[in-house]
Amino acid sequence: MVVIANGDRVELADGSTVGDLLVALALGRKWVLVERNGQPVARAEVDATALRDGDRLELVRAVAGG
Repeated sequence: MVVIANGDRVELADGSTVGDLLVALALGRKWVLVERNGQPVARAEVDATALRDGDRLELVRAVAGG
């Protein structure tokens, strides 16, 4: 399947989850906020949230600083 993450096409296996996407993109889930098709995904639901072909995701990395 193909999903769109931050405007880029990402190919994943059928049945993949948001957690699988984060692993594929080498993003640490502790520091990434995820929105799927305009809806936020709770950190506790990352591994349980199945993706579908054509889903649009926005991934925002939290950055510390001042």
